[in-house]
Amino acid sequence: MTLLETLRQFPAFEGVPDDQLNWLIERAQEESYPQEHIIYKPNTPVDYLILLLEGRIRIDNGSTVGDEIVIYDDHALLGVLPFSRMKSIPNRMVADKPTRVLRLHRDHLPELTKNCYELTAALVHQMTTRVRDFTRHTQQEEKMASLGRLSAGLAHELNNPVAAVIRSADTLREHMRATPEAFKTIMHLSLNDEQVDAVNEAFFKKVDQKSPTMTLLERSSMEDELTDWLDDHGVDDLVDLAGPLVEYGFTVDDLDWILEKIGDENLVGVVNWLVNNLVTENLVRDISEASKRISTLVGAIKNYTHMDRGAGKEWVHLPEGIRNTLMLFDHKLKNKHITVRTELPDDLPAVCGWAGELNQVWTNLIDNAIDALPDGGQLDITSQLDRNFVLTKVIDNGFGIPDDVQDKIFEPFFTTKEIGKGTGLGLDIVQGIIKHHNGSIKVNSKPGRTEFSICLPIQ
Repeated sequence: MTLLETLRQFPAFEGVPDDQLNWLIERAQEESYPQEHIIYKPNTPVDYLILLLEGRIRIDNGSTVGDEIVIYDDHALLGVLPFSRMKSIPNRMVADKPTRVLRLHRDHLPELTKNCYELTAALVHQMTTRVRDFTRHTQQEEKMASLGRLSAGLAHELNNPVAAVIRSADTLREHMRATPEAFKTIMHLSLNDEQVDAVNEAFFKKVDQKSPTMTLLERSSMEDELTDWLDDHGVDDLVDLAGPLVEYGFTVDDLDWILEKIGDENLVGVVNWLVNNLVTENLVRDISEASKRISTLVGAIKNYTHMDRGAGKEWVHLPEGIRNTLMLFDHKLKNKHITVRTELPDDLPAVCGWAGELNQVWTNLIDNAIDALPDGGQLDITSQLDRNFVLTKVIDNGFGIPDDVQDKIFEPFFTTKEIGKGTGLGLDIVQGIIKHHNGSIKVNSKPGRTEFSICLPIQ
C-alpha cells in the first residue's frame, strides 16, 4: 500500500485533495519505532506533526504501569498542528507497540497553511477536537484527584466514630452480663418508695446534666476523695466504683445525702446499682455521640455532592458549602495542626449558581492552602456582603507565592508543587467556575499572608 493510500484511510483527511496529501508526503519523513521506544521525554521540544500510519502511541506520566493518559491508534494525528502554540508536552510519548509514523517538521507548517487550504482545515479541526478532549480528560482527572483526597480524609474521619461504636457496643454487651447479679443484690434491699425515689432523683439529676470538665489532676483528686469515702463506709472499690461516679460529677456531699436517705445497710447495693447504670448510660452516650458524628459526616458529603438535587442552577448558601468542605478536610487539617478561623454569617444572601461547581472552588482553594501552610499554620475564611456581591476570602499564613509567578498561577498546567503532587489545573478550574458564575477571583500574596478573594454576584 502506498503512503497516499495509507493517508486516504485517515478519517481526518476525507475530502482533502490528493495533491495536498502528496505535498505532505514529499516533505515528511517516515520513521519506525520498536515497542516501548520513547518518542518524546517530558518537557522536551516537540517540533513535528506526527501521522500514525500503523501501531499505537501512548501518552503517560512515566511513573507506573497503567498510568497512561491517552492512547492513539492507527490513523491518529499527534504533535504540532497548524496555529498550535505547542512547544513541548509535560508527559512522555511512547510507542506502545511497533509503530510506523510520518513526521512533518514545524518549519513546513507556514507553507502548508498558505498552499493547502483543505489539509489545513482538516488539521485545525483535529487540533480543536484534541484540545476539547484533552481539557475534558484533565478536568475530570483533577476532579477525581480532589474526590480521592476527600475520600481518604472522610474514610479516616469515619473510622474513629465507627470504631467507637463497635468498641462501646462490645463493652456494653459484656457489661450487661453483670446485670442479673446486680439485680439480685437490689432485690434483697429493704427500700421504701421514698428511698427509691431519692436514689432515682440522685441518679437522673447527674445523668441529665452535662458532665463536668476537669483537669487530670482535679479528676485524680476527686477519685481519691470518693475512694476514701467508700472505704470508710465499708464499700469495696475493687471494681473502680469511684471512676464512673466522678465521670458524672458525684461528690462526697452527694454520697452523704444518699446515705442519709437510704441508711448504712443499703449503701453497698445502692452504690453498685448506681455505678452499674452510670456505666450503661456512659456506653449508650458514647454510641449515640459516635453515631451522630457518622450522621454528620454522611450529611456533609451528601450536601457537598448535592446527591438529592438536580444539576441546574439553584440558590446556594455559601457558608453551608464552605463548612461541609472544611469538615471533609478535617483529618488533613488536624494532621498539620492547622488552626481554622471562620466568619461566615448565616444571614448572608444566597448566590444563584451551581452548588457542585462552587464546592469545587472551596475544595481546591482550601486544599492548596493546607499544602502551602507549615505545621501549626492558620487558615482564615470569611464571607461578607459587598454591595450586590458576596465577597469570600481564603487566607493562609504560609510562605506565599513568589512575585514572578503570581501572574501564572491561573494558567493551565502551571503548578508550584513538586512533581506528582499537582496537575496545575486546580486554579484554572477555579477561575473557569468563577467566570461561569459571572464573578471574579484575585490573589494577593506576600510571605506570611496569601489571600484569594472570590466575588460572586447575588443575582
